Amino acid sequence: MLTGAELKGLPVGVVAVPAAVWLSLRLLPARHHLSLWHFARHVPSFISGSLLGGLDVARRALSPRMRLHPGWIEVPVRLPDGGRAIMGGELSLRPGTLAAGTRDGRLLVHLLDTRAGFERAIPGEEAAIAAMIGADNRTERSS
Repeated sequence: MLTGAELKGLPVGVVAVPAAVWLSLRLLPARHHLSLWHFARHVPSFISGSLLGGLDVARRALSPRMRLHPGWIEVPVRLPDGGRAIMGGELSLRPGTLAAGTRDGRLLVHLLDTRAGFERAIPGEEAAIAAMIGADNRTERSS
C-alpha cells in the first residue's frame, strides 16, 4: 500500500517483517507456544467467516430497509490475557464486529446487529484460539 503496489518495495518488506517479529519476541517473549497445526486448521474458518460476514454487512448496507440493530455485548472469555487480545483482534477483523477491551474477564464487543446470534460463535472461536496458544480455557476466571 505504501509503495503503490510496486515490486521494488517487496525486498524491504521481506526483511522488515521477519526482523520486526524477531525483535518483538525478543523484547516481549510469548507466554504461550503457538501451535502452527492448530493455527493452520483455524485459518480457513477465519477466512470463510470474514467473507460471509463481509457479504452479510454488504447485504444489510445495500438493503433499502437496512436491518441493523447496533449495540454492545459482553462476552465471557476464559482465555489468558494474550489469548483475549488475540480473540479481540480476530473478532475486530470480522465485518460487523469491533472488540473494544475487556472488563472483569469479559470481552466488550460492538455489533452492527445484536439480534444476529453472534454470541453462538464465540465458544468455538475461544476453543480454537486456546488450542493455538496451548491454553486451557476450561477453567472459569474469577470475577
